[in-house]
This record gives sequence, C-alpha cells and structure tokens, in this order.
Amino acid sequence: MTQRILLALIPALTAAPALAEDVNVYSHRQPELVQPLFDAFTAETGINVNVAFVDKGMVERLTAEGARSPADLVMTVDIARLDQVVAAGVTQAVDDPALEAAIPAEFRDPGQHWFGLTSRARIVYASKDRVAPGEVTTYEDLADPKWKGRICTRPFTSDYNVALTAAFLAHHGPEATRAWLEGVKANLAKRPEGNDRSQVKSIWAGECDISLGNTYYMGQMLADPEQIPWANAVNIVFPVFEGGGTHVNISGVAMTKSAPNRDNALKLMEFLASDEAQRIYAETNHEFPIKPGVARSALVESWGEFTPDSLSLTEMARLRPEALKLIEDVNFDG
Repeated sequence: MTQRILLALIPALTAAPALAEDVNVYSHRQPELVQPLFDAFTAETGINVNVAFVDKGMVERLTAEGARSPADLVMTVDIARLDQVVAAGVTQAVDDPALEAAIPAEFRDPGQHWFGLTSRARIVYASKDRVAPGEVTTYEDLADPKWKGRICTRPFTSDYNVALTAAFLAHHGPEATRAWLEGVKANLAKRPEGNDRSQVKSIWAGECDISLGNTYYMGQMLADPEQIPWANAVNIVFPVFEGGGTHVNISGVAMTKSAPNRDNALKLMEFLASDEAQRIYAETNHEFPIKPGVARSALVESWGEFTPDSLSLTEMARLRPEALKLIEDVNFDG
C-alpha cells in the first residue's frame, strides 16, 4: 500500500482507530520534499506513512486533539517551530540509542523531545554582474550604506529571518540588533515580500543586487527550467557573524504525546536518521545531512565550504520572541 495523504482539513477529534502497520505524520514540510523519504521507508518496512500537511496551527491542532490525536510524529523546519511544539506539552521524550548515535548532540533537544534531521545555511545570493567577490562577507555588513537600494528579502517576520535575527541578538545584544535591523531596512530596494526564490528572481531582473536565502533553494531553482536563469544570475556567499560563523538552522522531527503507533513512529524516526534517508535528503532536497559521514550531494559540494556558527539551537529558540519584537518595533516589513 503506497503513501496516503491526509488532508489538513480533517477536523480535530475525528481520529480513526490506529492501524498496526501505519504511522501518521503532521508535516510542515511540503509533501513533495518528504514523499521520497516516506516511499523509501514503506518499501523497506511495509509500514504505510499517512501525511497531513499542516501549514499553520500545528500546535493549536495538536492541543485541541489531545490524547485522541492520530498524529504519531511532527516534522517541521526551523528550531523555533520545534521548540514551540515541545513547549506546548504535546510531544514526548524519546530515549533511543540509535538516534543518539546517528544525530550529534548539538542537533538534539537536551530533553530528547526533538531531533534534527537536516541543516541549512542562511546565505547571501549575490549578482554575478553587479557584486564583486568579497564585497559582502558578514551579516553585519548588510547594514552598511553601500548597499542602499540594493537588498531584497522576504518578510523579516518569516521564520528563517526571525531565526537569523535571534542569532544576531545572541552575538551582539538588543541595541546593536535594533541598529542592524534599521540599517538593513534602509538598504532595501523594495518592500519585503515573497519567498527566497522570488528574491533571486528580483536580482536576475535587476531590481536588487543581493538577497538572503537558504542554501537548498539554489538546488530547487536549478531543477526548474523557468528558474534556471535566476539561479545562474547569482553566486552563493557564506557570510559570517563578526567573531562567529555562518548562521545555520535545521529541520527536525518530534514524537507526539499521543502517538497511537509509537513503535512504527520510532522506526520511522530511526530511518530518517539512517544513511539511506540522509542521502535522499542530500540528493533530493539539497540539504546538509546531519549524520556524520554522509556526504553532501555533488551540487551542494560545489557551493563551497563554510564554518557553521557555534551558537546553540536552544539559545536561538529562546531569543526568538525578543528578536521578533525588535523586527516589529522597527516596522521592518512596513
């Protein structure tokens, strides 16, 4: 039996009886990004993966469903989202030697509630024609007036930019972070809108010269004939924090407190941390595998090496509310 898709419109509190050879996932990740993983898991184990794509309201839905929730696992992007589901009390700790062996400690919740699966860097896409090599090297540099009218970005209230701001806050404190946000805002070529790929399109169209984005979007653009010209118009630059490294975030998984198919859910978690699944992530999604020893794809390797920032993910999540308040206080997206 192949993977089934549970529509996110299914009302809460209508869970069907658990099936012995099923596992149910609430996913914030786009279905096409995780389906190859679930197909491989089903082929290997015979366990069906039922997926509900929940774009918004994941915590609220799990809280409303309570002990009757059909969800076994939550898969999402961004450390703050993982932290939110744990803080809401809708997950359970998983003490599993296989997961501990596969996933480095810095990519696991100290309480064993969430586990990282992949990482991605928040980088700068820079015009090949209008930005010289070495012209941008740090995140702090984005506030330099030399970039006035040259920066495009998706809204800074989006998860990825809030996480970047939280990391900046950890390195420099609130006053410097406010000044940085004001400086970057003053350098915008247009009001923040769209997603990371649409910013690269704007560079290609000559509307701006640099933008912020996640690394894996380059791979996605190169796989889309319409977007190949956008990708070919930019270079990838790995900026660093002054005194630190390149900002990194994760995707991850957590087991729900209800987990009607706990044994199957644990098997899926272990599979997602396996060499096979980590290679699928690398080749299909163009993300960085978290498991040591699993190689990046050739395309990702071609983007070059970088030094990840040493800031802990839990500290980044802790500072998220303060970072979001600073973004709103300067009316960055206004």
